[in-house]
Amino acid sequence: MPTERTSAGDPARTLQLLWRHSGADRRRGPRRGLSVDAVVEAATAIADTEGLDSVTMRRVAQELGVVPMTLYTYVPGKAELLDLMLDAAYARMPRTDTTGEPWYRRVTAVAEENKALFERHPWAATVSTARPPLGPGLMAKYEHELSALDGLGLSDVEMDDCLTYLLTFVGACARAAADARSAQHDSTMNDRQWWEANAPLLARVLDQDAYPTAVRVGAAAGAAHGTAYDPDHAYTFGLQRALDAFAALIDRGRGTDASMPPHGRGAGAP
Repeated sequence: MPTERTSAGDPARTLQLLWRHSGADRRRGPRRGLSVDAVVEAATAIADTEGLDSVTMRRVAQELGVVPMTLYTYVPGKAELLDLMLDAAYARMPRTDTTGEPWYRRVTAVAEENKALFERHPWAATVSTARPPLGPGLMAKYEHELSALDGLGLSDVEMDDCLTYLLTFVGACARAAADARSAQHDSTMNDRQWWEANAPLLARVLDQDAYPTAVRVGAAAGAAHGTAYDPDHAYTFGLQRALDAFAALIDRGRGTDASMPPHGRGAGAP
């Protein structure tokens, strides 16, 4: 479960900071050059290298070389800081120009952009955005991503539903991939080594006659992927299924064939 959530702070102050209204970014601390952007950049660097739990006002102040109370003249607290961090990460995301590309390539580009975001900032995948920070970074991201689904005969609600489904899937894949990396780091073994080390014990305790289908399918998947869970395969397989589902929805909405060539390659419907 996510350990942090956006929009948990003072809404009025957060929106002022996100949009830099009412002098929200004006330097008020004693250190020349310190700003809201500098605070966000320092906090993001800590989260990227040490994890979101390490981001405290005291830790960020230490990174910037100021006393903690100075930081509060720029950002009210960690809740507002988290919104700023996430919105800044959204603002820096590369926006792929997919003008004129088939719809499924546009949607795939959106998925890849978010996958890259979570690879650069793993902490971002752990944050609940049920109440999203409505800053300029998020709004630019949302506008860009909706364009991949615009003009396909979907209603506005269906466009939002499809995008939400896609981003939820990518976020779940990012968290699972991070868990896999963490397990490998903690055990000092990759998955293949771990399974080989534990295979003798498993063979002694597992009754293959009691679970014939599980044993057969598990063995086949393990042989195919070299592990019980392959994050790259899970992402590729899941994305293709999402595109298949979107194709059926688009086809139903506009009464034409929105199907894709195998694996999303070749010519297709716009």
